[in-house]
Amino acid sequence: MRKLLLLSLIVISPMALAGPQCTTAERSQWQDEKAFQEKLKGQGYEISKFKVTDGNCYEIYGFDKDKRKVEIYHDPVSGKAIKTEIKG
Repeated sequence: MRKLLLLSLIVISPMALAGPQCTTAERSQWQDEKAFQEKLKGQGYEISKFKVTDGNCYEIYGFDKDKRKVEIYHDPVSGKAIKTEIKG
């Protein structure tokens, strides 16, 4: 019984940490990464880290225009924020 519980926790844990699925569109339809970041900077964001997630999102870590620490997942096609976490 313990082995089954341990195995289920190992399988489920990465799924719990996974971010959202943002798009299934071909990469050719995505906005250019650098241009997208520049657009966000023009809106007052400071980007500390930018990455493409396994769920096909543009994910940023940094600060919004109000200097709040944020983590935001964006749809790389539309640019729409799919999930936003304000850290403080």
